[in-house]
Amino acid sequence: MNTIGLKSGDIIKFKKTHPCGEDKWEVLRSGVDFKLRCVGCDRMVWIPRRKLDKRIKNIITKEENEI
Repeated sequence: MNTIGLKSGDIIKFKKTHPCGEDKWEVLRSGVDFKLRCVGCDRMVWIPRRKLDKRIKNIITKEENEI
């Protein structure tokens, strides 16, 4: 999956689940590194774009999430 075009507020679904059991993360900041917040437990992490590209299963945009 490609991280180009990700904006703050988008939701990313990962291939693997977080230890809390959730696989969805909200984008808080994008750039060379991404700041993400786990939807389940609110843990925040910084992850490089290259690693994030490999872990993404699906992207839910902010507009799709509001519907």
